[in-house]
Amino acid sequence: MTSPEDAVTPSRGRLASRLLAGGREPDPRFTLANERTFLAWIRTSLALLAGGIAVEAFTGSVFDPLTRKVAGSGLLLIAALLATTAGFRWMRVERAMRQGRPLPLPLLVPVLATGGAVVAVVLFVFILMRPA
Repeated sequence: MTSPEDAVTPSRGRLASRLLAGGREPDPRFTLANERTFLAWIRTSLALLAGGIAVEAFTGSVFDPLTRKVAGSGLLLIAALLATTAGFRWMRVERAMRQGRPLPLPLLVPVLATGGAVVAVVLFVFILMRPA
């Protein structure tokens, strides 16, 4: 009977080997869970992107142009940052799993929380100061 250690690991391409920086192939369930997490961050980024476009396109009668521009641009900036860092996070987690190291802290969480809070506060202040 053969053990998992005796199984031949298929070789990866040169680019994948460079990006993943060696190590052992992790359990496929962990790699797929890492991919699902990446896709969840991307879905969140797409939702923020849609929100930024919606603020600019559909709130002309609600917000003045400056508030619309700040809120919409803020949401779009957070969306771009989130999508970019999601890819880097996926790579860092994959490397850590392959090399048996602790998983890195998610830097996305404070970025997303802070950015969302700033946009929410800007809109909240505008609504409070708007005449009834």
